[in-house]
Amino acid sequence: MNILFIGDVVGSAGCRHLAKVLPSVKKQYAVDVCIVNGENSADGNGITCVSAQTLFNAGADAITTGNHVFRRPEVYELIDQQTGVLRPANYPDSAPGSGCFIVDKGRFRVAVINLLGVVYMEPLACPFETLNGLLDDPDLPPCRIVDFHAEATAEKKALAFFADGKVSAVLGTHTHVQTADEQILPNGTGFISDVGMTGPVTSVLGIRPELAVAKMRDKLPVRFVVADGDCMMNGVLLTVDPKSGHTTAIERLDIR
Repeated sequence: MNILFIGDVVGSAGCRHLAKVLPSVKKQYAVDVCIVNGENSADGNGITCVSAQTLFNAGADAITTGNHVFRRPEVYELIDQQTGVLRPANYPDSAPGSGCFIVDKGRFRVAVINLLGVVYMEPLACPFETLNGLLDDPDLPPCRIVDFHAEATAEKKALAFFADGKVSAVLGTHTHVQTADEQILPNGTGFISDVGMTGPVTSVLGIRPELAVAKMRDKLPVRFVVADGDCMMNGVLLTVDPKSGHTTAIERLDIR
């Protein structure tokens, strides 16, 4: 089974690039399931009904999010009614939506789990214990993909070792820079610290460079705007044994 995971889509520019290149990439790599992180897919930040539908139309089977998931008021309706749009599972139970979704293709099923880190992030429930609770569900299929939206590299890797052999992959998102540490852990769990982003190449994490410089240098409020120019699509391609759920191959992709 081939599973493609796409890093954080940034704004309408990232959405357009995804729509342009994803169909051919799925065909080229014989992708069975495609998961996209869309928490910044709306211009500014957050996710909207329009940006989510764009990702689904491009070929996403499930959309994960992160710390910006609740930035737009309409997301409350979106994640309640639109199946396949997740929010991190370690938000309180009172939060709308769900942090786990099963992509059912008939021949096989893939569980998509969304978690948020707590190091330098929001003080949510412990992602380790939250994951343990989710994995107690006897209905979960062997193939389980975790989007761990977190700031600290050490937290991401620690969770991966914690989950080694229990999930197919732990894939880091949030920092928008694709890392070169893709690997398969001893018990069959694929891992990368950060999948990267889908958006403008000449940017600071997708934002116009001059705006990011002004924010860092002057320490004053700045309204971020998505950068212009050529875009990239960062992702990882996983080959997973559908019976054991183990990852047998992991490959970084950078489509420009």
